This record gives sequence, C-alpha cells and structure tokens, in this order.
Amino acid sequence: MSLHIESAKQASAVGFAPQWKLPFTENGIPRRVWNSAIASLALMHGFLTTDVFCAEPDAFATIIAPTIQKHCAKCHGNDADEIEGDLNLRQLQSGDLAKDAELVRTLIEVLDLKEMPPETEPPLDAELRQRMIVELRTILHAAVTAKKTFPQAPIRRMNRFQYNNAVIDLFDLKCIVFTLPERMMREHKGYFRPESGRMADVVTVGSRPLGKSQMIEPRLAGVAAFPQDLRAEHGFDNRGDHLSLSPLLMEAFLALGQSITQSPDFAPRNVGIWKTFFETPQEQADRNLEVRRRLAPFLVKSFRRPIDDDVLDRYASFVIHQLDAGAEFSEAMKSVAAATISSPKFLYLYDKSGQHDTAEKIDDFELASRLSFFLWGSLPDQMLLDLAANGELSKPEILNAQIDRLLKDHKLKRFCDSFPTQWLQLERIISSVPNRMKYPDFYFSKYRDSMHMMLEPLLLFETVLIENQPITQFIDSDFTYRSTLLDDAYGPLATSGKGGKSGGGAVTVLSFHRVPVTDRRNGGIITNAAVMTMTSGPQRTHPITRGAWMATVIFNNPPKPPPANVPALGEKPSKGEEHLTLRERLSAHRERSDCKGCHEQIDPLGFALENYDPIGVWRDKYENGRDVDMSGSLFRKHQFSNVVEFKDAILAEKDRFTRGLAGHLLSFGLARELAASDQIALNEIAEVTAADDYRIQTLLKQVILSKPFLSKSNPKNTVESPLPVAGQ
Repeated sequence: MSLHIESAKQASAVGFAPQWKLPFTENGIPRRVWNSAIASLALMHGFLTTDVFCAEPDAFATIIAPTIQKHCAKCHGNDADEIEGDLNLRQLQSGDLAKDAELVRTLIEVLDLKEMPPETEPPLDAELRQRMIVELRTILHAAVTAKKTFPQAPIRRMNRFQYNNAVIDLFDLKCIVFTLPERMMREHKGYFRPESGRMADVVTVGSRPLGKSQMIEPRLAGVAAFPQDLRAEHGFDNRGDHLSLSPLLMEAFLALGQSITQSPDFAPRNVGIWKTFFETPQEQADRNLEVRRRLAPFLVKSFRRPIDDDVLDRYASFVIHQLDAGAEFSEAMKSVAAATISSPKFLYLYDKSGQHDTAEKIDDFELASRLSFFLWGSLPDQMLLDLAANGELSKPEILNAQIDRLLKDHKLKRFCDSFPTQWLQLERIISSVPNRMKYPDFYFSKYRDSMHMMLEPLLLFETVLIENQPITQFIDSDFTYRSTLLDDAYGPLATSGKGGKSGGGAVTVLSFHRVPVTDRRNGGIITNAAVMTMTSGPQRTHPITRGAWMATVIFNNPPKPPPANVPALGEKPSKGEEHLTLRERLSAHRERSDCKGCHEQIDPLGFALENYDPIGVWRDKYENGRDVDMSGSLFRKHQFSNVVEFKDAILAEKDRFTRGLAGHLLSFGLARELAASDQIALNEIAEVTAADDYRIQTLLKQVILSKPFLSKSNPKNTVESPLPVAGQ
C-alpha cells in the first residue's frame, strides 16, 4: 500500500513504523491487510495526506473480485433477468469502484452490518469480511478525496416553522406569528433553561389534542399559516428538494407579509423594535437619511448578509415614495417590512456561488446562517452577524465559543421542537387509533393517552441535551418523565414514583415528574409507550413496522419499501390461525426471495419489542395463551432472549448508533440527503464523540465542525438568487 506521512515526527508520535512495512503479526494477519487497517486509523487521525491514499493495486483482483464471484454473483450477476436489487456485480471492474463511491458505501454497509450474504447462503469468513471492509474503505477514501466535493446544499425556502421563528426574531415579537400544530410540546412556567445545565424535576408542559390545537398562545390576530411542510421520507421537513416556491405560494407569501404587519396586534406592545424602526421620528430630520439609517441594519438581519447600496436605495425609495404620497411614517415602514419578509432574499436559504468546482469553505455569513438555522431554526442574531462582518466567526476559538453560546440560549428550545419529533417520527402517533374495546384505558374523556405518551421521549431528549448527558441514555436511560395518567397506563411497568400528584390528568397543562428507572424494561426512546403505539395497528402489534422504525431511527439504515404485490398481514388471525403466534403468522413473508433480505434485517429488531402490546403495556403471553417469543440476534452477532439483553446488544454497538445519530443531525443541519462523500466525516464525528463519553453536545459540536457543514460545493454556474428581487 502506498502511504504518505506528512512527517516522520507525526508518525512516530503515534507509534507507527516509519517505513510502513510490517511483518506478519503474531495473529497471522497478512502485512498488507495490517498496513491497510493501520492506514485507515492513521487517516482518521489526520496523519496521512488523503490525496495519495489508495488501495493496494492488486486488492481488487486478489480479494474483492474473488469474494464477489464466490459469495455475491449468484444473486447479483448470475442472470441478467434476475439480478436482485438491480445490482450486477459480476461485470464489476477495478476502476468501477473508484468511480462509484455510492456503490462502495453500499458494499461496506451490507458487509459491516452482516446483511450480506443472506442467512440462506454460506457465511463469509470473519477475517475475509474484515479484509473486504478494510479494502473497500480504502477505496472509498480515495474516491471521495479525489472528487473533493460534497453534494450541494440546495437552494430552499424556509419551512413554516423557520418562517415563524424568523419573523418573531426579526421584529422581536412578544407573541407567535401563527399557531404551529407540529410543535407537539409547549413550555409552561419556563422550565426550559439550557443555561442552567439542569432540567427541573417537575415540568409543566402542554400538548395538543389530536385533530385540533388546544394551546392558547398569544399570536397575531388575522394571520393564517401556510400549509405545513411535510417531512421527507427518512428525512426532515427542511429538506431543500422538498421546499420549492411556486408562483401560487409566492403570492401567498406576499399576502402573508401584509397580514402580519397589518394585524391589529402588530403594535408597540408586541413589537420589540417598534421604537427603533416603526415609530415616527421626533425630530424633523432628513427623511431619506433617517429611513436609510433604519433600513440598513434591518435588511442585513433579514437577508443574513451585507447588502449593496442599490438594494438599500430601492427599499428606501419605496418608503420615501409612500411618505410623499401622504402615508404615515409607521405605515410606510410597515409596508417596507412586509415587502422585506416577502422577498426571496428573506425566504430563501442559499450559499453564494463559489470560485471553484470543488468544495470550498463557506464564508462567515453563510456559517452564521447554518449555525442559527441548525440550532435555533431562525435568523442569526446580531452577535453572529457582527462576528461574520469582522471575519472572526470561523476562527476556531470563536466558533467554539459561539456554539457553546447557542447551546445555552433559550432559542435552543426550537431545536427541541423540530429535530427530535421528526427524528423519532412522532407525528405518526396522531393517526394511532387502538381499538376502544380492547384498549379502553388508552382513551379518557374525549382525549387519548397519546397526548401524554408523546411527551415522555421529548422530555428525555431535552434533558439529555440540557444536561449534556451521553446519547446512550436514548437507548437505556436511568430516568424518565411521567405524568400520573401516563404512569398508570404502563401497568406492570409503572414507576414507583407514580408521576405527579396533581394536574397529571389535565388536558391543557400537564405535570410531569422526573422518576428513576429501576426496571430496564422502561427507559430510553425505544421502549416507551409512544413508539410502541405508533408502530402498532388498532388490533395488534406490527413487528415489521417496529423493526423498520428501529433500523431507520436508531441505526440510520432504512429498509427498502416492500414490494407492491405483497399482501399485508391482517389485523386479526385468519380462520385456522388463531393458535399461531405473530411470529409464526409472519413467517410466510420471509419465504419470498424478494422479501428475505429486508426481513432478515428488520425482523429481529421488531420482534425484540414484541413484549410490548399495541399501547406499550408489558405482556408475557398473547391472547391465545401462547408465550411471546422476542428472542433473536443483532447483526447476526449479539444474541438476546429478553428486551434487557436487546438493549445490551445495542449498547455493545453504540458506535453504530452514534454514527447513525450523527448522520441524522448532519442531514438536518445541511437540509439534504447525505452521500458517500459525507461518510468520512461521520466516522470522525462518531470517534470524537465516543472519546468524550458519547456526550450529546460534543456530538452536536462535531457535526458543526465537520467538513461537510463548513464547506459548500456551489460552482459559479449555480444560480445564486432563485427569484428576481427588483421592486421587493
């Protein structure tokens, strides 16, 4: 293997041989394979110059091609008409891998997760599997580094959650713009205090009942929200490829801007910048100078970057023209404010064109926006803009300090209102309707337990974030939050604390108490009632749905959609199946060749949770008296026979979970789907996080400090501003 060390001193500092020529190890691993493994480690720590990092010339011929021929060609290349997964590996040549980083990433994943070869085929020798992974990772490093680019963060408009926040911050509103039903948990009595580093033992929160919003919040009268932006499949609602701006929606934004500034509640008592921006000047100063003085900082904050004189002139002329026509000063400034928040420069998030076709660093203003929209879901504040204007924000020590500041600001609540609900897919609980006859305890009055259920994992997330706890708490927490009604609903798994003593069954405001978890069948996000309910049907659990949720959320490895011609399993057993367990009823799905691969991946994950019934209550037997069998293995490696052992198996693979969560966060932060070129960064993020005891704030910082987050691939021929702004 050809390896280039930046200096012998760097190499010796970590104990590597200067020549990089090692004899066979005492374990009998060939020198070439050992060198490759050491090189991967060295590259991860930055001791290699990756532009010359490449696989051994004969690796494809001696390792990869023979392995593919023996273990893969039967399904992926034997018959052109019956290639599984549309992947033909038989015709693969050495140079093909270097040109197709996505294919290399796929091969690494299926080998690393032991998804291939399938269970029905002869297994791959453990040492050979590892050799394949090492060589493929080497090829991936070389392919990604040679390309020196990342997928472009697409031009996108703000979603309505970001728009609401941005308008609030721009005008310093003392109320919200419009009600957002997607905010599943509302703060009461100021429990969310990230600056304290400690979550309160008792929190008072609000939740919306299903079908309508019961939260009464101060908002601008006469302002209606535009339609909710849908979450992308296996993604988030800020994805650029989902956030277009049609002419019809553009007209709606123009009307929306007017309705905001003309609302009867858009008045001095609610608008924090009223005196400095809207109020009529007391002195008879030069109108043009005064308007320009007020508009300049307002437009910079609105557009998140410096403005040209011609832009300022255009907006100032708009105000002066209205004043000349007899308009009140405040009304003229309202009109220009409405035009500003309807401008594409306000509505759209985008990077300026770069100077090269390869990746380059984002500028400080782009960094300010990425930071604020990632952690605050809104505009950069004045401190970020000032640091960007001085060219200081990207300096490592200042950037680290600003990340810490953003993580301690109350606006971090917006991150908690958007990321965890989408990551956990909690919107699915809205459509959960357990059978009223079988599960009457799920319903109380005209409301449902799901109001309480959905808050438990969200409060866990907020606590882990505020207290900077390890992300392993999401798998197996030693505490949780319960209301009285929710704790009672858990039945055998109710905590000794029994939740709150008052207000626990209320509809509008709920009291949740922090209680210790002593029974490990409780705790974490994977065994809470919300997830168990939303991954079940009205009559029974859905192990396949639960398994797919686990693969997607926990390991960031979503399965492919099922074939369209596969019939769904009935909610109730068919005649003659009454005596069967659910595992036995589902076994037929595994017999189809086009279903085996996915079922081998997701079935163990889903059946591991089978002791939890459709509303999350523990059970040992089915209604027919048969014992629940939840045993299985994780990645064909960790055997488990109960849910505690299953949690232990996941914790044994906590580095995979860390990497998966890093991928979710990076995708959320960049508003795009991740690609093969992002994989090196994910490895680095996960490694640094693991070294700091898997703490969540370290994970967030490393996502921000990663190359994909700090880079852009935006060639000059990319349109910088998607819509004309003349006259706006």
